[in-house]
Amino acid sequence: MREESQESQHDRQPDRARQSQACDADPQEAVQSQPATEPAESAAEPAAAPAQVPVVAVVLAAGFGTRFDARNPKQLVAVANKPVVCWSIEAFEYDPRITDIVVVVNPQVRDEVERLVDEGGYAKVRAIIEGGAERVDSTESALQMLADFGIPQDAKVLIHDSVRPFVERSSIDGCIDALDEFDAATVAMASTDTILVTEDLGDRKVVHAVPDRSDMFRAQTPQAFRFKTIRHAYELAAQDPDFHPTDDTRVVVDYLPDTRVAIVAGSESNMKITTQDDLEMVKRFAFEATRKRAIDRVQGMVRSGEA
Repeated sequence: MREESQESQHDRQPDRARQSQACDADPQEAVQSQPATEPAESAAEPAAAPAQVPVVAVVLAAGFGTRFDARNPKQLVAVANKPVVCWSIEAFEYDPRITDIVVVVNPQVRDEVERLVDEGGYAKVRAIIEGGAERVDSTESALQMLADFGIPQDAKVLIHDSVRPFVERSSIDGCIDALDEFDAATVAMASTDTILVTEDLGDRKVVHAVPDRSDMFRAQTPQAFRFKTIRHAYELAAQDPDFHPTDDTRVVVDYLPDTRVAIVAGSESNMKITTQDDLEMVKRFAFEATRKRAIDRVQGMVRSGEA
C-alpha cells in the first residue's frame, strides 16, 4: 500500500483553528464533547451518553478527467458560478453530522483547490493531500493519512467523488445512519433499465443472462465504511496483483465477502460529471441545491450555538 509522505499533506493555517477531531494524534480528542448535565437527584448515577465517533468525509478530486477536457479539469469548472469541487465540499461542510473533511487532489489542481478552500472558509477541511494515478490510489492515500493521525477504528468514513456535486443531504445522513447497523454502505439508485450480462462470442458480444431488474442498482457515492473495515479491505487488496476495482464498495465486496453492504437511496441529482454533456445536465440541479444547503447551513449554525 502506497504511503503518503508528510510533505504532501497541506498544513492548514493555524489561525483558522483547523485541528482535526479525527486527525489528531490523540484519538480521544476526536470524540465530540458532550454537554455537561446536572447530577440526578436519585442515588443512582445517570447512564453516560454514548461517545460520538468522528464522521469523516473524503472528497476525491484527483482525477484528470481526460474524457471531459484535459486542459480544463472538471473539478474546477464552474456550475452556477461555483466550482464543482466547492459544491461537493459544501455538501459535507454544511451537514452538522460531518466532523471532518479530507480533500484528495492531483498536483495540477492542488494550488487552486487550496485557494478555494481558504476563500470559502470551509472550516471542516482538515487536510488537502495528493492522490495517485487511479481512484483507488487516492483512497489509499486518504486512508493512510487517517491511520497516521490515529483515527479511531470505529470512525465512520464517507468517500465521495467530487464530480458528483449535488449529492443530497438525505443520502449523506443515510450513510451515517446505516453504519450504526452495518460496517459498509453505498448510495445507489434502482435501475429503471433492464441490465444485460454479456459474454464474448468471437468479435461480438452476446447476452449471457438477464438478471431481475428489481435487484439491479446503479452505484453512486458517497460510499461509507467503518474505518477498520475499509482499511482492512485495502490491506487485503494490496496483496492481489490483479487488484483494479473502480470503486471502494467493490474492494469490500471482493476482499471481505462476509461483510454486508447496505443500500442507501440515491437521487437523480447525484449524477457524475464525465463529459461536457453531463455538465449541461447538472446545471438544472444547482438552484435547488443552493436552497437546501442554505437551510442546512443555518440549521448547523443554530445547533453549534446551542451546543
